[in-house]
Amino acid sequence: QVQLVESGGGLVQTGGSLRLACAASGSTSDIHAMAWFRQAPGKEREFLATIRWSGGSTGNTFHADSVKGRFAISRDKFINTIFLQMNSLKPEDTAVYYCAAGRPITSSMRTVRGYGYWGQGTQVTVSS
Repeated sequence: QVQLVESGGGLVQTGGSLRLACAASGSTSDIHAMAWFRQAPGKEREFLATIRWSGGSTGNTFHADSVKGRFAISRDKFINTIFLQMNSLKPEDTAVYYCAAGRPITSSMRTVRGYGYWGQGTQVTVSS
């Protein structure tokens, strides 16, 4: 089992920045990739970014077009933690942000079903 704990959410004004963190513990050898998703009220969970955790593509990242250039995923392998740097935040970025981990295949890396472990979520609210 893998446990994921997110932190760093909060209230920020339009144009501001936040940095989310997600610490993984437990059977981290089960992790091939980690990702960030978000879910706004009444909407489906949305993929944001993913980073390869192990294997030949370790460290490779992929970002959704909707956040490319504003959000950036990164990791610190020594503390088993990934980050999501969010800049130029907009009110439409308001959502609960979730960290995910698992062993997705290439075709499922941007999908909810690709990840078997999830954090509890952290609220991000962007005021206008």
